[in-house]
Amino acid sequence: MHHIYHPPSTYKATQPRNSNKIPFQSHLQLAHQTMASKPGILTDWPWTPLGSFKYIILGPWVTETIYSIMVKDPKEWDLTNFTVIPFMLWRMLHNQLWISLSRYRTAKGTNRIVDKGIEFDQVDRERNWDDQILFNGILFFLANKYVPGASHLPLWRTDGVIITMLLHVGPVEFLYYWFHRALHHHYLYSRYHSHHHSSIVTEPITSVIHPFAEHIVYFALFAIPMLTVVFTGTGSIIAIAGYITYIDLMNNMGHCNFELIPNWVFSIFPPLKYLMYTPSFHSLHHTQFRTNYSLFMPFYDYIYDTMDKSSDTLYENSLKRKEETPNVVHLTHLTTPESIYHLRFGFASLASNPYSSAWYLWLLWPVTLWSMVLTRIYRRTFVVERNRFHQLRLQTWAIPKYGIQYRLKWQKESVNNMIEEAVLEAEEKGASVLSLGLMNQGEELNRYGEVYVKKHPQLKVKLVDGSSLAVAVLLNSIPKGTIQVLLRGNLTKVAFAVAFALCQKDIQVTVLREDEYEKLDKSLGTKSEGKLVISKSYSSCKVWLVGDDLTEEEQRKANKGTLFIPFSQLPPKKLRKDCFYHTTPAMQTPTALENVDSCENWLPRRVMSVWRIAGILHALEGWEEHECGYTMSNIDKVWEACLKHGFQPLKVPTQSKS
Repeated sequence: MHHIYHPPSTYKATQPRNSNKIPFQSHLQLAHQTMASKPGILTDWPWTPLGSFKYIILGPWVTETIYSIMVKDPKEWDLTNFTVIPFMLWRMLHNQLWISLSRYRTAKGTNRIVDKGIEFDQVDRERNWDDQILFNGILFFLANKYVPGASHLPLWRTDGVIITMLLHVGPVEFLYYWFHRALHHHYLYSRYHSHHHSSIVTEPITSVIHPFAEHIVYFALFAIPMLTVVFTGTGSIIAIAGYITYIDLMNNMGHCNFELIPNWVFSIFPPLKYLMYTPSFHSLHHTQFRTNYSLFMPFYDYIYDTMDKSSDTLYENSLKRKEETPNVVHLTHLTTPESIYHLRFGFASLASNPYSSAWYLWLLWPVTLWSMVLTRIYRRTFVVERNRFHQLRLQTWAIPKYGIQYRLKWQKESVNNMIEEAVLEAEEKGASVLSLGLMNQGEELNRYGEVYVKKHPQLKVKLVDGSSLAVAVLLNSIPKGTIQVLLRGNLTKVAFAVAFALCQKDIQVTVLREDEYEKLDKSLGTKSEGKLVISKSYSSCKVWLVGDDLTEEEQRKANKGTLFIPFSQLPPKKLRKDCFYHTTPAMQTPTALENVDSCENWLPRRVMSVWRIAGILHALEGWEEHECGYTMSNIDKVWEACLKHGFQPLKVPTQSKS
């Protein structure tokens, strides 16, 4: 039995600890114990009760802007006022680009700083990162209207830019440093700042996750340069917009969790280390708590002796870090053009919930179109997610093809070439198992992965199609006491296997179409034990095993209370409110599975498809055979291994409506 072991990569492995530091785990406990234990005044944003409708509060200012455009002479237009909304949109785009880049880079592992993953609670806590942009936008509108000199600003003034830079280096950095140290006093920390520090492993947008009261102070600090140039008549649109963009850039970079500042930058200009922090520098503040307080310029940490002594070591180690090599690879693909937003490096709020269409995504059609063009140009798989399960390093790779392309005959060769390249890449990287998910397997496409094994007989990486576990889950999803099951849909390897298993369990398998009956009868022969029947009646079965070809008309003919259990990898459309719909074959994941912060397509949180689980089991158990083509592993053996490693079956929906 081949035992796969790799020492778990932890934060301690890349960073020496100083005696005056709080241990990593102790700080983790401290952050969660103190978070919101004594929330102070002005913790919540004023518009929190509005939820998704919070942007309606911009209505009066937007209306006034539109009105001025319509009725005023173009010579009287205030360009400063007109740029507030476009600038808000730019800030959102800027932040989203950082989120996507960070999630992609940390999934690959290159230059990653902290290995510990994030979970759903952090994603939920950070989902309203745009609150501070909305807050700033309101203040800009108010300043433009009521602050003398804040309207009709020129595009550029050199003296104003210089003043802004000097004031940031001086009072802003100095005041922020001491305010930040004050926030780490127990009184303020427990009431406010613990909310930010509950994210031990940071993402770019962690930088702006603070209580409302903190943001008031931060804006007051950043307003020092902006108000100064306005009151002195040296202000300009570019000076103010550039300053806020600089703040966003440095905030996002400092929390991105991968090192990207090359060594040669500091070699060319050594004093820069006092004027610009690095992502690894600030990550130490989140893991060690009492060091590296500076905003963006570390020189105050040097002056007041609060710089973490391992800053340089962590920086060097992070730069040297190579791309992570996985033990298990799960191969998936895009489903629809809009699914790009549901990937982990897309919109975190969408990725952290089961896939569903959102009307506002239609507003992003230019981005969607651009991503479709990019998938045609970029013909290689890409890493979308990383997980860890005990000693196993897991990665999910996506093929840049959409679901509909798998059904087109003229796309078959292109799809197969991409899958083959992914198999060979996994082999080159030393992966032990590659599981074929979603539609990357099929009889017509690649004979359930068998073509790759025959073409490359020396493959060390084991290809797993997950069919045996899919059958095991389906059998255990059928309610106890069931004596008859209706089987309807495209007959796949799983469908044939589950029909055989049901007949062996003395459960009658009913089919509606003659062609399906003939295929099953030919495959099962006498092994059906007389339990395979054909019927034209829809009323006799309350449990339906359904595949991709189930029609809406057939669904409507089902009895009230019918349970639909998909054996396909795509779920049927839920048409009946008086019937029950089980998920596609999947199981609840154990708590030992780390870095789970996104949903797998339409599945609920911390639920994983059997096609993905099967690859993990294959590696954990050290099984040496491929499970592809028309071969299957022992169903009982796979099911027992699944339960042994903590995966749990899902509750069958029979008590409440779908």
